Amino acid sequence: MFLRYSLFRKKKIVIYLLILAAFSTFINYYYANLGVFPPDSFCHFDNGFRILLGEHPFKDYWVVSGPIIDYLQAIFFYVFGVSWNSYLIHASVFNLILTVATFILLRKFNLSINLSFFYSLLFSILAYTSSGTPFPDHHSAFFSLLGVYSLILAIKSENKIHWFLFPILFAFAFFSKQVPSSYIIIFVLLILFLFSILQKNFLWIKYSATSTISLILIILIFGKTQNINLSSFFEQYIYYPQTIGQSRIENLNLTFNGVIAHFKFIYIVAIPFVYFNLKNIFSRKNYFKEKDFLYFLSFLLLTFSLIFHQLLTKNQTFIFFLIPILAAFSHISLQAKKLKLNRNFSIFLIAICLFSTFKYHLRFNEERKFHELNYVNFNLAIKGEKIDKKLSGIKWISPQYSTNPDKEVNLINDIKNHIIMDKRSKMVMTHYLFFSTILNEKLLQPSRWLLSDGTTHPLKENKYYPNYKNLLLDIIKKNEVKVIYVVDSVAKFNIYHYLDKECYVEKRINEILNIYELKSCKEINDI
Repeated sequence: MFLRYSLFRKKKIVIYLLILAAFSTFINYYYANLGVFPPDSFCHFDNGFRILLGEHPFKDYWVVSGPIIDYLQAIFFYVFGVSWNSYLIHASVFNLILTVATFILLRKFNLSINLSFFYSLLFSILAYTSSGTPFPDHHSAFFSLLGVYSLILAIKSENKIHWFLFPILFAFAFFSKQVPSSYIIIFVLLILFLFSILQKNFLWIKYSATSTISLILIILIFGKTQNINLSSFFEQYIYYPQTIGQSRIENLNLTFNGVIAHFKFIYIVAIPFVYFNLKNIFSRKNYFKEKDFLYFLSFLLLTFSLIFHQLLTKNQTFIFFLIPILAAFSHISLQAKKLKLNRNFSIFLIAICLFSTFKYHLRFNEERKFHELNYVNFNLAIKGEKIDKKLSGIKWISPQYSTNPDKEVNLINDIKNHIIMDKRSKMVMTHYLFFSTILNEKLLQPSRWLLSDGTTHPLKENKYYPNYKNLLLDIIKKNEVKVIYVVDSVAKFNIYHYLDKECYVEKRINEILNIYELKSCKEINDI
């Protein structure tokens, strides 16, 4: 009888895992096709292709985030072909891995199969789908989440695989984006210190140090073979972003609505989890030395790190995936206490989780708020293949041309035709980060984005401005660039800050396209 029951449970787990895998992949893939915000929707599209062409971050283009995502996307392009569909497979597979990992973690903590499935399903709806396409903040947060999962399982089981794996996951998180990964890495070091001292266990150092040292060596060897200068890496990825972060901290404005009300459902579902752990601290002797306290501290600091990141960056909120995770661990806490009111509390948690998931599903998936599409009429969208067959599947409509997507597509095709007809060596600066891919041509954009607020590349008043200018001029000279195309659909790139007027002749082609025909000048010749 017990054997039959055990086999039934195993089959049920396999079925649930298959459903979660299929659903998490499909939902991300479906909503990612619904409209575009070009700077974000395509932020790793061209750069993934550029790596296949032999170009590399730090050396061939200025990077402030996401180099590992570019390389991962290059792998997906290499395996599945260069297309929008391959791009979506990247993010959809990530959503699948996160969802399955969440289910496995909850089962390790003895949450029932049905509840583990329920919370993991809701997680898949709120996880990568808010973006749908590869994005630095998402990759950084989710690699960090997987790192926390691995850390918790390592503490729980003391399995050497988890001790070996979690530094690699955090390294991937950091090379996706410096924050929120850096905040989470700092608290992970604190938890490891507590684990070592309180549990008197130092065996983890052997395995974690092995993976860390191996990874550092691989990165250094790779950088050396690709001629990526270590100083360029530090300037672009470490020092320059600090100048951005410093100004954001100085301008940080904490309000009740921003800190409390906006994240209210995250706090509400975490109440039982926090309450019972705080109670244990005061009622159980030496509770802070137990592993349960370390699990609690891990999720508490993870939550605060992600909320702080959202407050600091002031980007669209994407961390509501914490709701089903924290609700699940509140449920686990309730089960451990075996209170008479457990059923009522459980129903309350499930109800809050369902309501908030539905609310944010409508806002971020159906309305595509993360990509600024929440006031767009998707019935006006047109097919992406009208631009190129590599963009097949997109229902093209963007915030900039929300009432007239045909006009935007016509402008894009006009730019595309100009680039095709121009046989000179050229540089294209644009927020439509797919021209290199669809034209199968090196277009030498010197940075991923062209925002005019100094968050993507140094402006004139920044101390790293000379470094960026020298990179730009070096690309021009090394590739013998004859003409620069600047597409100013979102934020105008002020070329006057980087090239003297004696170096070019400016022409206006259409309402969003300028070209700058270069001529011999001292500024370029002296590089």
